[in-house]
Amino acid sequence: MSSADTASTTAASGAFSSPLLRPLSFVQPPRIEFGSGKARLLAELIPDWPERRVLVVADAFNAGRADLLGLPRQNLVFPEAKPEPDLPNLARLLDQARGFAPDLVIGFGGGSAMDLAKLAAVLVGSAKEFHAIAGVDKADPRTVGLIAIPTTSGTGSEVGARALVTDPASRSKVAAESRHMVADMAIVDPDLTVSLPPAVTAATGIDALAHCVEAFTSRRAHPLLDIYAQKGIELVGQYLARAVADGADVEARAGLAMAALYGGFCLGPVNTTAGHALSYPLGTRYGIAHGLANAVIFPHALAFNAPAQPEKTAIIAELMGFDGNRLFDSAYRYCAELGIEMHMSKLGVPPDDLPSMAAEALGIRRLLDFNPRDMTGSDILEIYRAAW
Repeated sequence: MSSADTASTTAASGAFSSPLLRPLSFVQPPRIEFGSGKARLLAELIPDWPERRVLVVADAFNAGRADLLGLPRQNLVFPEAKPEPDLPNLARLLDQARGFAPDLVIGFGGGSAMDLAKLAAVLVGSAKEFHAIAGVDKADPRTVGLIAIPTTSGTGSEVGARALVTDPASRSKVAAESRHMVADMAIVDPDLTVSLPPAVTAATGIDALAHCVEAFTSRRAHPLLDIYAQKGIELVGQYLARAVADGADVEARAGLAMAALYGGFCLGPVNTTAGHALSYPLGTRYGIAHGLANAVIFPHALAFNAPAQPEKTAIIAELMGFDGNRLFDSAYRYCAELGIEMHMSKLGVPPDDLPSMAAEALGIRRLLDFNPRDMTGSDILEIYRAAW
């Protein structure tokens, strides 16, 4: 076998003697605007703003405040982004988008709105439908501009190349990933998150934490991303409880917005692992919001993976103020004291569906294959029963 063949095989298997030797593709928006009031400056940031045809993809709440963006006369606001967007939701958006023919798409909201905006941007000028771009690098180049403006501090979708929608037939999330789905500009304005209620602040904050923790402990973790992951964890530990206690604490809101951004940096090159794989069935089957689903699973996944990553888990515990000797109890108490409902039984999940959920989660190999510790179907079921 030639040296080139050996290198190719090594790259495919991920078997590197040092993380520094592991290849990494780090694709991010060419421009990121961060700071208070940035969302109100689109006219200054976007060339020829008054002449633009702008499609804004939002949920109902953010559609109601889209005017703060100072939209040009030719605009269409799609107000129907669902918390867990599905294929019919995307189809309605594309129908309106193609009729309007925008030259710029803005995702304005949480991860769901931004994911739908990414898909609209690559599909509005294409003959392809979603099924044709599901997977990696199947989308055609965009013919329209794309801007992502998050209104929560959790998903990090504003800097990502991936979008997920639920297929109602299979009740599973399907992902599309492409460099063409990376926004031309991400605008992270902490002022937009001040109105978030405590429960949403808490759940989305744990989602940002999970992104950083799972990327930091993943089998394909990389030193280039570890620095972002650690800083994101530190920021959540420093500011999440403050933001939950006082939503008007602008410093805490800025800290969480930055934590979510760092978590987003980690998602594309490394991505998440078991915590997210186990959380997905809660959303697709029972409509539990993504952040809340991740929060329910977070302490269980953290404790399960600790034996495989003791040094990094100790760093996480220190940054979050968890008791490393009672890791699960400490992480669970932290989430519960934020006001998060940590029992699946109280979120509408029936106990007789747990085995089927475990089988579904076990099939999400794109995440589980990089979990630091091998996880069997029995392990997943045991976690679900403990979380129920």
